[in-house]
Amino acid sequence: MSSALDSKSLFSLTKEELVALVLELNGRLGTFDALSARVAELEARLAKDSHNSGKPPSSDGLSKKPCPKSLRQKGQKKPGGQPGHPGKTLYLSGSPTATVPHSPQACLGCGRSLCGVAPSGRERRQVFDVPRIGLDVTEHVSEQKTCPGCGAVNRGRFPEGVAQPVQYGPRVKGVLAYLTNYQLLPWERSAQLVADLFGSSPSEGVLQSAMRQCAQVLDPIAGTIREALIRAKIAHFDETGMRVAGVLHWMHSASNETLTYYECHPKRGQAAMDDIGILPSFKGRAVHDGWASYSAYGCLHQLCNAHHLRELTYLAEEHGQAWAEAMKALLVEIKGAVDAARSQSRSALGPVAAAVFESRYSDLVAAGYEQNPDAPRTGKRGRPARSKGRNLVRRLDEYRSAVLAFMDDFDSPFDNNLAERDIRMVKVRQKVSGAFRTGEGADIFARVRSYVSTMRKQGHNPLDVLESVFRGRAMLPTC
Repeated sequence: MSSALDSKSLFSLTKEELVALVLELNGRLGTFDALSARVAELEARLAKDSHNSGKPPSSDGLSKKPCPKSLRQKGQKKPGGQPGHPGKTLYLSGSPTATVPHSPQACLGCGRSLCGVAPSGRERRQVFDVPRIGLDVTEHVSEQKTCPGCGAVNRGRFPEGVAQPVQYGPRVKGVLAYLTNYQLLPWERSAQLVADLFGSSPSEGVLQSAMRQCAQVLDPIAGTIREALIRAKIAHFDETGMRVAGVLHWMHSASNETLTYYECHPKRGQAAMDDIGILPSFKGRAVHDGWASYSAYGCLHQLCNAHHLRELTYLAEEHGQAWAEAMKALLVEIKGAVDAARSQSRSALGPVAAAVFESRYSDLVAAGYEQNPDAPRTGKRGRPARSKGRNLVRRLDEYRSAVLAFMDDFDSPFDNNLAERDIRMVKVRQKVSGAFRTGEGADIFARVRSYVSTMRKQGHNPLDVLESVFRGRAMLPTC
């Protein structure tokens, strides 16, 4: 410390020197406090992974990937298939494609020829395999005829959709749409797969034209899905960042058990949600992760408790807060009670049980406030930043009706995992195929994926429904 203490004792300093020393010490204490806070922040960041925060599992890495810690309670069932599970075993076919006999030619005992000896028994074994695939080429011929009466020349009409001298049919185009939008392969790999399977490699221009055609047909169907979600009783919402032409955009999803709708937008928050138009008119219960923009809408809400369980896990493990472990156990207990009541065809918990759960919930929230007090005022302008624990307690308190909606309304789910499964496909697509080069490409993906995901949820084969689109008779979802 370069101060007057280097050459003088504390008692021999002048008033001006003492003031300068105090100011220097205060500055160094402020630096120390700032560094301590920064170290605590970095340690907290390092302590977070997919099991105690909203970070995706892919961010855990391989060397520091945590051991799985399931939030489910240990059951009594043994691992493996349970009684009544149908299984997927191959069974002998009654009408095999081909039968190949294998007859012994000579006796292994004496060497006598067995040719011409009738078999006395048989053992069957069957091999299920895929036949070698090739393209079927259908030639359409427009015949020309001259009318014997007036001499006019007449030509036969080609079928609708047959517009080029040589072109790919609806099945091949359906396969391309399936590979790029459902299996999420890049265009080049999709073309290579088609070449390996069928012996013909479509160009990028063919792919682009097919995807545009598919999206154009599906645009009104996507609008129908969107309108059905507006009328739905329960809808899950989520969003994820994605690069479009090198710029950050957001893919928004709205879905339930039978419907899925995607839309790409340059923004994440309320402006995007207003433009998409589902939430402004939605009157049911919106299930989401608590992103602030969702609270602007007057519908009913259910917050994702899977997020809460992870945040509570962090507070319990990293900060030793007992209330967090107890709250986590309580939420899981309530879910178990709801599941048990639902399995008994009941539509609600008993009033006594619900009141007990709510009372325990309130007690734990109060304990959470005690262990996570507000940060003291520092004299600086503005409110001191709240800790992660304090923010979580406030959310559990102020939005308790949305946290416990699954207890009061059995149609409401415990978490938002359905939306996370739907939106995860967008991240998988980016990891496998990279970012979208154009906004048109992102919009095409959103339209086709909305349709395929919806039809898949409703029990249809994705390849069949995409083929129907290119045949001009697109199968319609139940809305």
